[in-house]
Amino acid sequence: MYKYSDVKPEIFTEDGQVLFLAIRDNVFDLLKKSGAVKMGNAIAKTVGSSWLQMACVDRLVELGEIREITENQHAAGQHRVFVKAR
Repeated sequence: MYKYSDVKPEIFTEDGQVLFLAIRDNVFDLLKKSGAVKMGNAIAKTVGSSWLQMACVDRLVELGEIREITENQHAAGQHRVFVKAR
């Protein structure tokens, strides 16, 4: 089961940083186009561990770059929805 705190240290490896930046750029591009992005679309253009990919998106939330607006807290991970933080 995915747990952000368990995967977070992997973001700070060299490969993790490359993945983080690719996901960040994709998320910001998608937000410019549509105003919101689903997790599945945020990570779709990247390759690697799906847990690490999701952790990269959660790191953007933690940094205050985006915020989650998913209403159903039991939604599948790929259906979580994010918008730009104000």
